[in-house]
Amino acid sequence: MFKVNSFVDVLKHLAIMATIVAVLVMGFFYLYLPSTTNHGESIPVPQITGMQLPDAETLLEDQNLRYFINDSSFNSGKKPFEILTQDPAPGEKVKQDRKIYISVNMKNPPMIKMPRLIGGSVKNAELILKSYDLKKGNITEVPDLQQNAVLKQFVKGREIKPGEMIAKGSVVDLHVGNGLGDTEFEVPAVVGMPVDEASVLLVGQGLQIGNIIYVQGSDQRDGTVLKQRPFAEVGAMIRKGEFVDLWVAGQEQVLGIE
Repeated sequence: MFKVNSFVDVLKHLAIMATIVAVLVMGFFYLYLPSTTNHGESIPVPQITGMQLPDAETLLEDQNLRYFINDSSFNSGKKPFEILTQDPAPGEKVKQDRKIYISVNMKNPPMIKMPRLIGGSVKNAELILKSYDLKKGNITEVPDLQQNAVLKQFVKGREIKPGEMIAKGSVVDLHVGNGLGDTEFEVPAVVGMPVDEASVLLVGQGLQIGNIIYVQGSDQRDGTVLKQRPFAEVGAMIRKGEFVDLWVAGQEQVLGIE
């Protein structure tokens, strides 16, 4: 026991006790806790996005980190079980045993409803397919007066109606109209006719007027069709929607606006 002979001795004893307590407190916070909790130590989060899940798991274990899958989605451009996102971000400082939250690409794509592409243009179909995470496949032109219009839609060779369930990321092939009919008929003869009557006849049969070339110095009356292409020869056939070029006598008239 401490022997106290004076007030000074009491103060000395109190100072010794305070020193002992201070040493114990500092030893606890600055020696014991850091050795058991790695206090003050941190490690950078590795880049694991783009890695396969098993590889990322091994990397995190080597650095005394853990992971937790908090989301999964499907991206047709990524491999199954590829890590899409991570939190914290690569390079951030964390303590050991920290949990890294990740999202993983699904192995099997989810099923979605086939959108309606029929009746729209190919460009419009491309925009719709992209918004649904579907891919544009082969474009096949088929006889139809609706030029560049989508007529049918296929997945893996089977025609798919709007609303049918298909896998997200599927390749969709399209049949589109080529602007021409599917039946042939003889080329109508319009040589010798006035150009306005010839135009009415051609349009009435589902044909289109192509180039009109005016020829001066002809002995025919102005406005008379001198030549046509394709020619109205025996056995010459044409389909609806095709163009017919005309050569017309006289000078082209420029219509003014009154």
